[in-house]
Formats: sequence, structure tokens, C-alpha cells
Amino acid sequence: MTTHEPILARLAALKTMSVKELKAEWQALFDAPAPNNSRGFLESRLAYRIQELSYGGPDKQTRRLLDLLADEVEGTLTRKAQIADPRNPVVGTKLIREWDGTAHTVTVLKDGFEWDGRRYKSLSAVARAITGTRWNGYRFFGLRERKRGEA
Repeated sequence: MTTHEPILARLAALKTMSVKELKAEWQALFDAPAPNNSRGFLESRLAYRIQELSYGGPDKQTRRLLDLLADEVEGTLTRKAQIADPRNPVVGTKLIREWDGTAHTVTVLKDGFEWDGRRYKSLSAVARAITGTRWNGYRFFGLRERKRGEA
């Protein structure tokens, strides 16, 4: 018997419970009445809560990112709290890309990029300005994430 079996048994038991039993489990785990009668919602949220209580929830940085994403979706995200793309190099970094025999230098800013004396919100916009066609900016400047196993 592994240490995960009781948790797996609890998760499997959710499928056999009635909606009334799921609501009682909700009350026990959340100390609040269940928000609705949707069996699928109750099962999935209870399964998450059981695992969260057993293994721990997301770390502080992940919770902050999720909160910011929710604010962005709801349209309440303030300009100061914008989500930084983890692919972006450190502010002040110079990206150099040769295109059609010309070296193009882009400076990474706190809230965008600067190329040829103009500011851009994204690397894709810079790449489009340089080439005249649509590009994934991270790929154009060689910043795409490496796959596992690549050195």
C-alpha cells in the first residue's frame, strides 16, 4: 500500500456519492455551503481540495500570477501590475538580429521594447516592423524556450 492510496480512494469515492453527499463533503472541506448543485463542478472542486489539503496548494508566486490573470480577464488589472512574460530578457538587454544584411538592435524595456527610436509592446510587433510579415517575436529573436533534453 502506498501513501497515496487513501487519497486515491477518497477521490474515487466522489464518483459514487450522491449530490447530497457531495454537498455534505463540501461543507466538511470548505466549512461553507456548496455553491450549486452541478455534480461535475462539485466532484472536480472537491477532488482538487482533497489533493490541495494533502499535498499543499500552489506556491505564493503561482497564486499571485493566477490572481493577476484573473484580474486581466475581468478587466481590472492595473497598468502597474501587468504580468511580465518570463521569456523576456532582463530590462536593458540588447537583442541583435540580422535581417536582409542589416543588423537590428532592440532594447528590452520594463514595459516593452525599443527599436529604431520607437517603442513597441511586443517583440512580434518589432519583428513585423523589421520584416514586413508576421513572426513570433521570441522565435525571430532566438528566445523561444528550449525543449527538454536540449543543451
